[in-house]
Amino acid sequence: MKTQVAIIGGGPSGLLLSQLLHTRGIDSVVLERKTKDYVLGRIRAGVLEQGFVELMEEAGCAERMHSEGFTHDGTLISYGDEIFRIDFTQHTGKPVMVYGQTEVTRDLYAARETAGGKIEFNVEDVVILGADSDTPRVSCSVGGDARTLECDFVAGCDGFHGVSRQTIPLDVRKEYEKVYPFGWLGILSETPPVNHELIYANSERGFALCSMRNDKLSRYYIQCSLSDSPEDWTDEAFWEELKRRIPKEHADALIAGPSIEKSIAPLRSFVTEPMRWGRLFLCGDAAHIVPPTGAKGLNTAASDIHYLYNGLKDFYENGDTQGIDGYSEKALKRIWKAERFSWWFSSLMHRYPDQSEFDLKMQIAEIEFLRSNDAAQRAMAENYVGLPY
Repeated sequence: MKTQVAIIGGGPSGLLLSQLLHTRGIDSVVLERKTKDYVLGRIRAGVLEQGFVELMEEAGCAERMHSEGFTHDGTLISYGDEIFRIDFTQHTGKPVMVYGQTEVTRDLYAARETAGGKIEFNVEDVVILGADSDTPRVSCSVGGDARTLECDFVAGCDGFHGVSRQTIPLDVRKEYEKVYPFGWLGILSETPPVNHELIYANSERGFALCSMRNDKLSRYYIQCSLSDSPEDWTDEAFWEELKRRIPKEHADALIAGPSIEKSIAPLRSFVTEPMRWGRLFLCGDAAHIVPPTGAKGLNTAASDIHYLYNGLKDFYENGDTQGIDGYSEKALKRIWKAERFSWWFSSLMHRYPDQSEFDLKMQIAEIEFLRSNDAAQRAMAENYVGLPY
């Protein structure tokens, strides 16, 4: 098999890159380790920056998002029973879009299938060969049959545990990591959201987040111990704990119901450098992880795709290599800013095991400064809606 761009990973970033390349007549093949149903069954965040929305529009995949997604002009932040709002559009002129990652992925699959895009599922034993040469290739097996895919470039969109990052030699890549001493217990429930915008809550009992997928499907989180498992928490226990962590007016209005999904996510900040080795490019979780507090995971992947897509477009249409040559440096500059925001917001909203009374006073002072200072609110809003590409 031959293609111009081999894409490892059939999640939203790999599919988005494939669809964008298709709009310019650039051929790609997507190799996915799991089944389509498995990929669509993963529950992920759904707050999209304006840059991501514009990429979906450019890919021709934004119609359902615009008809079913929710435009949010701000968010609420609480501490104890105090609560205030950050107005995104007032400070930046931009909103965010609430639209589930599963739905983004579904739309991208539909677009690739309509266009006759080449997607292989149940791909095993993937090995990236010759990435540091002019003739890279990917060997793999599909249904027990050995295959080799010859290509011009390889895009590694296969996540933190994929083969792409591991392909870059240890003496070339450097990794930076911070592991947080808590996790997020999240549930999905077929209940109306408690508020029409997200609520981020700092409580003496720990962090909580009230989010949603649509007007009948809610997503809630509470900070929990890393030693917890979902089975330790009954639905009743979860709802009671959530109510203790959010302001009383919202706790009284909360409609509880059976969970249809329950899981615990650990939190980490992670970056690998460089994000390019020869003709191999890392995108999304293959290169970096952010804690979910600032809703930057999918959005940082989208910025990678923006830089890589435009670099490949310039290469194939104009013979210009500046975009692909500068991909890693340009992508990393934005990634580190997103890492900073996610680290800052996580530090602001969570309770840490080793926090002293002084630390807690400083945390509340920081929140109250944010509440009262217009410049601080603008800085947060600019980061939340997404820094420019």
